[in-house]
Amino acid sequence: MNTRHNRSNRLRAFTLIELMMVVAIIGVLASIAVPMLASQQLRSKTTEAKTNLGAIRVVEEANFGETGEYLAANAEPAIIPGAGAVDFDVAGSDFAALGWSPEGRVFFSYAVAVAADASGYTADAAADLDEDGIVQIWGYKKAAGDGSFVDGGLGCVQTTLTPEILGSCITSGTVY
Repeated sequence: MNTRHNRSNRLRAFTLIELMMVVAIIGVLASIAVPMLASQQLRSKTTEAKTNLGAIRVVEEANFGETGEYLAANAEPAIIPGAGAVDFDVAGSDFAALGWSPEGRVFFSYAVAVAADASGYTADAAADLDEDGIVQIWGYKKAAGDGSFVDGGLGCVQTTLTPEILGSCITSGTVY
């Protein structure tokens, strides 16, 4: 009988329009956040290549200090990986002689090309992280005794790198 009392006892709820607005806002935020997250994941995967190329440089320099020459290593894994991590089989590879192996699975394939007199080298890493058909290649080059450079085993052309500085070997496309 008291209508004022009945109205105050009713539960407050969101209207359909208010709920639709919340869903729309969440959709807009997700459409912004997902591409940013994907880009950050690709950048974190390239950190693997930079770290491992640095480690390869260290073992190459140690070997050069002991033997007076750098060691070549064929690509391992032999096929350039896509977006997923793959096994690195050090047991049957040239990297076993070099004394280097990565920890766990890898996103990149690694190779070391050595100058004819074994006095210089280029170590490179390649992967197609976003599976767009454009291979990301990172490398490090060390001049041979005569000042010349050798191209990397995975496509790192010596003209795209600054000597003794780890960097990207591609001149176009997106570098992560």
